Amino acid sequence: MADAEIKQVVMESSKVPEEEDVVPSPDIHFEPLVKLDEVEVKTLEEDEDVLFKMRAKLFRFDKPLKEWKERGTGDVRFLQHKESKKIRLVMRRDKTHKVCANHYITAEMQLSPNVGSDRSWVWNVTADVSDGESKPETLAIRFANTENANAFKEKFYEMRKMNMEIFKKGDEKSTEIFKKDDENSNEKAEEKAEEKAEEKAEEKSEEKSEEKSEVKSEGKSKEETKKTVDDSS
Repeated sequence: MADAEIKQVVMESSKVPEEEDVVPSPDIHFEPLVKLDEVEVKTLEEDEDVLFKMRAKLFRFDKPLKEWKERGTGDVRFLQHKESKKIRLVMRRDKTHKVCANHYITAEMQLSPNVGSDRSWVWNVTADVSDGESKPETLAIRFANTENANAFKEKFYEMRKMNMEIFKKGDEKSTEIFKKDDENSNEKAEEKAEEKAEEKAEEKSEEKSEEKSEVKSEGKSKEETKKTVDDSS
């Protein structure tokens, strides 16, 4: 009899409570002590389009220690600016979203296979700004498989070719601007030279006029003096 009563108590305690058995909790609301304004955080990627994205792990070579150090795991992306059309490689770490690679893909960059791996590439960067300042880096990137590594390589060289054309147009445009600036400066210099020549001519003309007026006034004063002498005599 006692065993039957204990079993009944256990069964009742393990029973999932029905909806009507649940006592509703009071609606409690606490006002925050400090109200914080919502701040929009910009990543400087708002004006760019994503042309490529793939998950990978990034490393950088520490020259003083002569060893590879892990930079982070995340999505490596090629971003193209909507106005300038320039393309850069950007990679952020998972969770923290901290930038671990940020540089333009330039003409001198070459992907070299990492020793002993068919899914990893190594390249040199002259100006990586992931740490806030521009500095040269040797980077290595590793993908999940060979297919992903080859897809990255193909896209990397495609982006490099596009950037080379964009930078070339920019150089030509800069050359044209410098040429126009030189022409404008030469024109301004010629105009200033002409203005100075005109000013000198006017100054000489004024000097001659002053000299003539002085000569006339001297002659007139001599005549008046002579007349005065004649009258007095």
